[in-house]
Amino acid sequence: MVNLSFEFFPPKTEESEKKLWSSIKHLAPLNPKFVSVTYGSGGSTRNRTHKCVEKIINETNLKPAAHLTCVSSSKMEVDQVIENYHEIGVKHIVALRGDMPNMGTFEPHPEGYSDSVELVKTLHNFGVSEITVATYPEKHPESKSIDDDIEFLKRKINAGANRAITQFVFDAEILFRFRDKIEAAGINIPIIPGIMPTTNFKNVKNMAQKCGATIPNWLEKKYEGLDDDLKARREVAKEVGLDFCKKLISNDYINLHFYTLNQADLTYDICSSLY
Repeated sequence: MVNLSFEFFPPKTEESEKKLWSSIKHLAPLNPKFVSVTYGSGGSTRNRTHKCVEKIINETNLKPAAHLTCVSSSKMEVDQVIENYHEIGVKHIVALRGDMPNMGTFEPHPEGYSDSVELVKTLHNFGVSEITVATYPEKHPESKSIDDDIEFLKRKINAGANRAITQFVFDAEILFRFRDKIEAAGINIPIIPGIMPTTNFKNVKNMAQKCGATIPNWLEKKYEGLDDDLKARREVAKEVGLDFCKKLISNDYINLHFYTLNQADLTYDICSSLY
């Protein structure tokens, strides 16, 4: 049995809110292990994330994982968010350093946490039972090497993290090599592959360039000439996503995390075809 989880981002408009809740309801029958709600760059969606998580708790049977970043915030501000999450019953937090509002080089807030390790330690001290962190099979853009990234992941685990989700990946072999390195480093927490099924290949390419994710040549060729053919792009996206997931499952991955981009249909089609 595969454990599924889905990631959403908080809505900005009334129309996008309807789309979000339609997506959540569409994916709920797949019985995900948890659903996560992101936190915009610089903590820009703090209030909307909180409201979205609270609504999931109050109006669904899903288990939410609330994202939390420490960028551009003082320790007092972050600690208050942790308290607020506790008050509404959040037991699972995805702890991230976060990106600067202008996407520039990270600079800690003068009165804030210096990095995600400090944030994880604080969450652990607050008694948060589930702490998920990020990890990067192709290394973080600001990191010197994949080995440095793995050492940083170990520090987050020592601080209290008990699960990690990878940056989205399109080549299963990259995940397999990363798993070998993780195991060699003595890391034994669940490392959950991040999967991004989408029909908007141009947008995904732009995102991949910013975070250092590789777009395989074979994948790019599958989308060639399909810019004006949404139906064909959808078929390709389902085929590629389903094949990717089956390859992971056949290689003993029992947890899969989907970056849904608040679009449920494609993710649902892939996941429902796994059984």
